[in-house]
Amino acid sequence: MMRALVGLLAGLLMATAVWAAIETYQFDSPDQEARFRQLGLELRCPKCQNQAIGDSDAPISKDLRAEVHRLLLEGATDQEIKAFMVARYGRYVLYRPPLDRQTVYLWVGPGLFLALGIGLVAYRIRLSKRALMQETPS
Repeated sequence: MMRALVGLLAGLLMATAVWAAIETYQFDSPDQEARFRQLGLELRCPKCQNQAIGDSDAPISKDLRAEVHRLLLEGATDQEIKAFMVARYGRYVLYRPPLDRQTVYLWVGPGLFLALGIGLVAYRIRLSKRALMQETPS
């Protein structure tokens, strides 16, 4: 009896995957499809945390994928599509924002913190060696 119940439950759980909506888009060329997939990885879902629109199941991501598809079929370039998305959702929608005055800290900050950390560790090592040299009698 327990086996039958577990089997039924497992079957129901697997069946839910079949009920999920599958989006299919028609493209004029394989190049368009490749661009669509690449843009789906370069654009961030505005609702999800750090998830690309190509990977997200959020309704807004579905809408964004449809919009990217429409723009691709209309002949828009990747830059035009990204500019459209930025105008609508802000720079947050880009995984790799351009280097400018507003984003310079995002690009330079990690390197500065790494250099600062290495400098601090080197300084502490010097202090430790100096203190050790002063403690040991010659």
